Amino acid sequence: MDKTIQVRQRGTLTLPAELREKYGIRSGDTFRLVDLDGIFVLTPMVPMVPELAREIEQMRLEAGLTTQELISSLREQRETYYTEKYGAESDEPDQA
Repeated sequence: MDKTIQVRQRGTLTLPAELREKYGIRSGDTFRLVDLDGIFVLTPMVPMVPELAREIEQMRLEAGLTTQELISSLREQRETYYTEKYGAESDEPDQA
């Protein structure tokens, strides 16, 4: 597709309706603009938190862990990391 777009006041660009429909672009979507020596590339910024949460949940289920076991293990690992890095136990109360 070859379309001409115009930069408007305050740098606003309007993407052609066909592209917005084709790629499901909605008002408020966020993009990263990459400048390749004068060639501009727009890349959608996909929210990663929901995808990461799904991956963590899948791994938890595959490992057969309960949510409480996962949280407890994470707290233990955090305490071990803190002790190794700072040579002392953290002041955080144990919430296991």
